[in-house]
Amino acid sequence: MKIRATVKDGVADVRVLVAHEMETGQRRDSTGKLVPAWHITELTGALNGKPVIKAHWGPAISKNPLFTFKIKGAKAGDKVTVSWVDNKGERRSDEATAT
Repeated sequence: MKIRATVKDGVADVRVLVAHEMETGQRRDSTGKLVPAWHITELTGALNGKPVIKAHWGPAISKNPLFTFKIKGAKAGDKVTVSWVDNKGERRSDEATAT
């Protein structure tokens, strides 16, 4: 994931580019077989370890989605962490420092 968090007037604008294939389970490959569903089911954001947002996703989200949110009370130097879990149980977590 690529995370960018910029702070202005005590509000962090967080932009996250999530690298994930996000298969719906409805597409067919070149041989005609269905490609199994593989998508993020839950994405969470935290500021200095405290959860601030949780999103429940499904197969309708696009490949490599861009997710943005704002956090009130943030300041430069704070740690923003974004984590996700997909329907296969795979997990990823990345962190950025707010500027």
